[in-house]
Amino acid sequence: MSITYKDSGVDKEAGYALVNKAKQHAKTTHNDRVLNGIGSFAALYDMQGYQQPVLVSGTDGVGTKLAVAFQQNRYDTVGIDCVAMCVNDILCHGATPLFFLDYIGCGKLDPEQASDLVAGIAEGCRQSGCALVGGETAEMPGFYKDGDYDIAGFAVGVVERDAIVDGSAVKAGDKIIGLASSGLHSNGFSLVRKLFSDLSENIDGQSVGERLLTPTKIYTAAVLATLKAHQVKGMAHITGGGLTENIPRALPAGLCAQIDSKNIPTQPIFQAIAARGVATDEMWNTFNMGVGFVMIVGEEAVKGVIATLSAHGESAFLLGDISADMTENAQQPIVIV
Repeated sequence: MSITYKDSGVDKEAGYALVNKAKQHAKTTHNDRVLNGIGSFAALYDMQGYQQPVLVSGTDGVGTKLAVAFQQNRYDTVGIDCVAMCVNDILCHGATPLFFLDYIGCGKLDPEQASDLVAGIAEGCRQSGCALVGGETAEMPGFYKDGDYDIAGFAVGVVERDAIVDGSAVKAGDKIIGLASSGLHSNGFSLVRKLFSDLSENIDGQSVGERLLTPTKIYTAAVLATLKAHQVKGMAHITGGGLTENIPRALPAGLCAQIDSKNIPTQPIFQAIAARGVATDEMWNTFNMGVGFVMIVGEEAVKGVIATLSAHGESAFLLGDISADMTENAQQPIVIV
């Protein structure tokens, strides 16, 4: 009696079914620059129209937020998270997202669940204006448990060389503008999962599970519109490490970010986490605390930038300012008051 690949735990037919569904989802994200469809050995993308294009790339995953999706048996939101984590990173250098590729690993492929993951990825691509041009789905029995998935993505964007934003123009006196997050986004979930065992628990009218699976906000449209209308000197995507770790990545040496925490709109999820015994410093070093993205601009641009961001649906507010760092050895050039 012969043995088949399916006998070892790999279902090729399920893989083919997923590819067909993925093609349909991906097609909704394509534009005229995408020169071929899903199924080729590689994606082709037309770069005409740029003068001095610089490609900007980023890769990321969703981490243990996936475990919450498994518990809730909901797979359509974490794909948005995967795209958001990548495109928000490349936005920090002024890049327009162009295309995205995904990776899904699992122990046993369920075409419907995997299709929901890809549908979420496609939704994230539509929100960010980039094309889903390919990906890889790896069914690895014995490596992952049945029912478990891992997901990661890779985004490529473009910026003209003379429009790169790298923080080098930031100076003392500049202002920091915060863009509100939609919640936890995709960081700190290993800690959060230890704090909340009952995902049906109510927090201010919404279950813990619903709050935890709220997708990471994608800031592409608002940020690109702001870059077109105003001078922006530095930007930071507030991910793992919170404001404490990420704002300094956008600052030249010798400068300090002074953050006024009272200006950040309160979100119930962070209050609930703190109430379970997480220290204040740990909160600021782990979570975004209600700020998903930061822009640094000159004082004269503050009102205009906030108006542009607001016009594009973002809750934007003055978060703090930049000062000369007077400490002798500032390991963390940020002060939160």
